[in-house]
Amino acid sequence: MALKPLDIFKLLPKTNCKECGFPTCLAFAMQVAMGKIPLTKCPYVSEEAKEKLAKEAAPPIKTITIGKEGNQFKMGGETVLFRHEKTFYNPTGIGILISDDEDDEKIETKLKKAVEMEYERVGLKLKTEIIAVMDKGKGKFVDIVKKSYSTGKNLILISASAENIKKAVEVSKDIKPIIFITDKNKYSEIANVCKQNELPFVVEFSSIEEVKEEVNKVKNAGCENIVLFPSSKNIKDVFQNLVLLRRGAITNKISEFGYPVLTMPCFMTDNYLKEAIYSSIFIAKYGSVVILSDFYGETLFPLLVERLNIYTDPQKPLTTPEGVYEIGKVDENSPVYITTNFSLTYFIVSGEIANSKVPSYLLIQDTEGLSVLTAWAADKFNAETIAELVKKTKIGDKVSKKILIIPGVVAQILGELEEELPDMKIVLGPREASHIPAFIKTFQENKPQ
Repeated sequence: MALKPLDIFKLLPKTNCKECGFPTCLAFAMQVAMGKIPLTKCPYVSEEAKEKLAKEAAPPIKTITIGKEGNQFKMGGETVLFRHEKTFYNPTGIGILISDDEDDEKIETKLKKAVEMEYERVGLKLKTEIIAVMDKGKGKFVDIVKKSYSTGKNLILISASAENIKKAVEVSKDIKPIIFITDKNKYSEIANVCKQNELPFVVEFSSIEEVKEEVNKVKNAGCENIVLFPSSKNIKDVFQNLVLLRRGAITNKISEFGYPVLTMPCFMTDNYLKEAIYSSIFIAKYGSVVILSDFYGETLFPLLVERLNIYTDPQKPLTTPEGVYEIGKVDENSPVYITTNFSLTYFIVSGEIANSKVPSYLLIQDTEGLSVLTAWAADKFNAETIAELVKKTKIGDKVSKKILIIPGVVAQILGELEEELPDMKIVLGPREASHIPAFIKTFQENKPQ
């Protein structure tokens, strides 16, 4: 949990030596509190103070990482109840359930869906992260784990058999699968396996009153990486437990509540639409992982978009890298458009240019994620900055007509931009991106040859 400047100040030697680069220890403490510099910048801070700060500054929800380098998935690590207070850090993992009592064709279909169902939105790839493999005693559990492992997805291993869990761990331990032993009598045995391999252990509970006792049993067995699982099939109970866990960890500092939470709407209903609704609730309210019985485009895509929206930092707009983008098969006669790097602006504008069927260049200027009007008002999208980008990208060397189309909402900069770029013809485009196809058609019909 974030410490206040005065809390950090108390850990400092209070000598105002200035060796850290700041005039006083309090000024230094304020910079540390804002996350701008580490405590170690103070040459005289004690090891005890460093240890205490690390402990106090740790998020109230433990961060657990699974998967291999390059394909890791993080759970927990949250510090607030509501996104607008700061931000949420680690997006809910979405996974599919595969049971060993399903026929081989269905299993292969689900594995294929887990790998292939991806979507693109505002330049980001939206995809699922997890396959949960459930042992129902049909003898295929370990084989399915091997196949699931080969997909590169992260795994949850679910079984009542300690022996089957151990066999599955042997083939997948390098990706740190989440271990869910459903027989509580075998908690101690499997907790030891998790301890040896540093694997997350699922602690199941039916009521919030059980959490402390169940968590402490596993911790006493030496397993520190814990994932909580509210086992009720009643949506009201699960929702209430999710809220109580988050509030208890953050507001009341109950350490036993401070772990990621696994939710399994696949166990709560046989209706895939209800399952999607339950999942949407868990994504919005504190579920670290959501497991579905199957993936369907009409429900999976909305869940991925919901997750994207909730776990986008409200203080950092989504942006598109600055540069020149080619839309269609451009040539020397292609017009050049320019807009800002707010991702939504880029994708709307680029989409309408594509709809116009006129191959074009699109210049994207870095305005720190601001939309056109906002960037213009903040003096980040003006004649000078546009001219600078045009010269830096040398877009004029790629086209013979040298036509630059600017957004219609910034007509005020037209004259000044003509002075800045005398070699280019500056054209005022439409105010709305949706009018681009009609605009370019009319412009091409009327422009001099």
